Amino acid sequence: MFEQLKRLAKHSAIYGLGGLVQRLLAVLLLPLYTSYLSPSDYGQIETLVAAAAVVVIVLRGGISSAFFRFYFDSDALEEKLRVVRTSFWYTMSAATAGLILIVAFASQISGWLHLGSGGTTLVYASAVGIWAQMNYEQLTSLFRVEERSVQYVIASIANVLITVGATVLLVVVFDKGPLGVLVGNFIGTLIVYVVLVGYHREQLGLVFDRGLFRRMNHFGMPLVPSALALWAINFIDRWFVAFYKGQGEVGVYSVAVRIASAVVFLLLAFRTAWPAFAYSITEDRDARRAYAYVLTYVMLVTCWLAAALGLLAPWLVHLLARNPGFQRASEAVGLLAFSAAVFAGYTVLAIGSGRARRTQLNWVISALAAVVNVALNVVLIPRYGMVGAAISTLVAYVVLFFAMLWYAQVVYPVAYQWRRVGTVVGVAAGLAVIGRYAGVPLAVAIVLAAVYPLLLLASGFFLPAERKRLRRLVPMLR
Repeated sequence: MFEQLKRLAKHSAIYGLGGLVQRLLAVLLLPLYTSYLSPSDYGQIETLVAAAAVVVIVLRGGISSAFFRFYFDSDALEEKLRVVRTSFWYTMSAATAGLILIVAFASQISGWLHLGSGGTTLVYASAVGIWAQMNYEQLTSLFRVEERSVQYVIASIANVLITVGATVLLVVVFDKGPLGVLVGNFIGTLIVYVVLVGYHREQLGLVFDRGLFRRMNHFGMPLVPSALALWAINFIDRWFVAFYKGQGEVGVYSVAVRIASAVVFLLLAFRTAWPAFAYSITEDRDARRAYAYVLTYVMLVTCWLAAALGLLAPWLVHLLARNPGFQRASEAVGLLAFSAAVFAGYTVLAIGSGRARRTQLNWVISALAAVVNVALNVVLIPRYGMVGAAISTLVAYVVLFFAMLWYAQVVYPVAYQWRRVGTVVGVAAGLAVIGRYAGVPLAVAIVLAAVYPLLLLASGFFLPAERKRLRRLVPMLR
């Protein structure tokens, strides 16, 4: 068990290295964005990012999820290559069709999204970005199923560095505003994608297995409405905030989202490694035991980071967003960070339905959480603005977590460690609440964040074997 978890941790850490560079640069670019872009400009970008996420979900048709399941169901190399090639050509065709349609209706889409003057050009740029993102991610998925995390990170870092350079050039030097951000974001993806096509050329061929595609489609299509519902929980609040409070409020809220995305970064690193790890364990007994420990440790790490972000939010916003108009973003950071932590737990639970090939009801669970989110947005945003949006997101993810827990236990029961999970969540939430409402100074906030593992130790969270390993690593605990 320990060796299995070490393998997951190793690949998550390597994936996280690429994500860390990306997130650090994204955070460091916040002063640039807030200096050269108005809150309305920033709101336009976030609105298009949210819309692009919907388009990508629909165009993929669930094939990206089916790719992982069917790749590990295949034993022979020829069968694996057939999965790779069928997925590649479907993704290429769907992305190209989407590009053509978006360009054809760009002016109408700009009106629907209330992008204002110059919105059509922004839609054009987003269309190219969608095409690049879909094809790039399909090719990097090859690194993931082969557990070649180092190559994946090299591609990711190259993408990020090119993107940052192009974005700074377009925004700062050429003063292209939100268009510069969107164009800069897809330049790196396109360049690295072309390189990856050459790198994977021996695995790519003119093969499209219709029978295999139908089976993959049968597995993946129920996940499309589920993914759309998850998108609604994650992004639709921007539209409600824009409708009730304006694009300026969206811009402020987006700063809170960007800071809270430190938890998303950890989650992204884990989610990148998780499907290949989870499906590669052949014995159900071993898989169930591993899933139980993974949920506990994922919640521990993400809740610790969420508590730290909630405690340090006022100073982080002041440091990263120099424009005083963005300072209110600190009010939503903690709520959004804990939302991401709860979603991390959902990600672990949801693998059970995939392993059992019982994904048909995933969309019902996600839809329930999305309905809760929309209802709360309508009720809370008019009165509380972006804080209401953050509360709605947190409640929706809690509903999502417990609904998936019920379904996953029906189709693939696992004995999760609920006492330990409850301890890590309760201690982290308690620290965040104390820091928020006691108005503690920076030094005290840092101390509160640092003592989290000591409080877990005092509460009896750690098992004897874990305490033994901790004593080896931390001399003061001996």
